[in-house]
Amino acid sequence: MTALDWPGFGHVSLAGLLFLCLAAALAGAVDAVVGGGGLIQLPAMLLVGPGGQPLYSLATSKVAAVVGTTAAVRTYTAQTSVDWWSALPMALAAFGGAVGGAAFAGSLAPDVLNAVVLVALVGVGLYTWRKPRLGVGEVLRFARSAQVAVMALGGAVIGFYDGLAGPGTGAFLVFLLVGLVGFAFLRASATAKVVNVATNLGALMYFIPAGKVLWGLGLLLAVCNTTGAVFGARLAVRRGSGFVRRVFLTVVVALVVSLGWKVAAG
Repeated sequence: MTALDWPGFGHVSLAGLLFLCLAAALAGAVDAVVGGGGLIQLPAMLLVGPGGQPLYSLATSKVAAVVGTTAAVRTYTAQTSVDWWSALPMALAAFGGAVGGAAFAGSLAPDVLNAVVLVALVGVGLYTWRKPRLGVGEVLRFARSAQVAVMALGGAVIGFYDGLAGPGTGAFLVFLLVGLVGFAFLRASATAKVVNVATNLGALMYFIPAGKVLWGLGLLLAVCNTTGAVFGARLAVRRGSGFVRRVFLTVVVALVVSLGWKVAAG
């Protein structure tokens, strides 16, 4: 179809725009429950290719993600508790990590990154699947000060990875909070949303001055992502930690299949 000449839309076609809107809404819903919305939104952006360069897709998807994730945070905090004393230091560390990761985006060979993440995701999925009671209730494993330090360090590492545009950031955040810190899945998902806002903002701190954001497209997709995010957060709160755990495992399997195919295809 004919490309639209709307400013800030990267010359996408009307069919491509509708496809991206649907993908953004679905990504927002999945991301709000347990993370992994990037598995849907970023590949859709790369398929349509607005702006003609992959970095435009990566940067513009961050605009949609940060708005949608913020909406999910508002929904979670209205209905469940977030430990702000540990969540905020983690978010700040993740913000710094994401800025650094965005600056290195494209410098690491994609096949190397995909292979490393694939191994990590398989380990995360198997560990969670073999421990059915993991994350059902809260069993904190660290003293207060140590917990804040562990969460901040983990946030910085995962934030750097998110800046590199690696898939599965939300899943890694949730697993860190459940498997290492001892949060229940529902609380871990709520906290992960706070940190995800920071990682997306950190990446944008690099991409905006670099002129890689397509603002018209990004703001439209943000509306779609927000709609899905509010729906997903409400569903997660209503269904509880058991539901979040099932969605988590589903997203991990989908990520493993997606990355496995990429690695096998070279």
